[in-house]
Amino acid sequence: LSGKNRALFLTWYASFDAWEKDMKSVEKNGTLSAELERATVADGEMLDSMDQAVFYNEPELSYHPHADISHARYMEISEYHVKRGHESGWRELAKMVIAANDKAGTSAHWAMLNLVYGGDGGTYLLLTADNSMVDIDHGFTEDKAFHDAMGEEGWRRFEQLYADTVDDSHTELFAINPKQSYMDDAVIKADPDFWKPKAAAAKAPATAPAAKPADKPKP
Repeated sequence: LSGKNRALFLTWYASFDAWEKDMKSVEKNGTLSAELERATVADGEMLDSMDQAVFYNEPELSYHPHADISHARYMEISEYHVKRGHESGWRELAKMVIAANDKAGTSAHWAMLNLVYGGDGGTYLLLTADNSMVDIDHGFTEDKAFHDAMGEEGWRRFEQLYADTVDDSHTELFAINPKQSYMDDAVIKADPDFWKPKAAAAKAPATAPAAKPADKPKP
């Protein structure tokens, strides 16, 4: 819904070992491997670029992440690039933000991911799932409570630390597309109308009114 027209596919694994086992199971499935290869070739004719990266979950820098995204409709994704040698400052920043949200009692929540393969070191993604755009509106209304919880001295420290630590950041808003998603059964069962909508029943053709018999001519 913002930025260039693109699609992101996110796949979660509990570990690198789990990822490897998944890849091996695909390799052993000849039918699936062939279908994936066919799809890749077909997609290649329509894509102007494709990229891939691996991120590692950072629980200590995350805040009330939503494990259940069965009712999510949107995803806010913020990317931050931390200057070399300022990792400790970045972690201090994140903990300041977490503490202020705790104190203010906001509805904020996110998962923090650290890029480990496929891009510049020091890159972090902050993912926030929204059930509706009302969640986004609500988040903006909590800004004042967050600032008050930070306090004037804390806010000055935050701004200085941010300037010293982060050299680039941007945020995009994505809509979740159920037709291009492959979710586990638990997610689908929690909201089947969204993830697996039933095909609309074909509308029966209108029945033509019965022909009215013509009046017999009078003698």
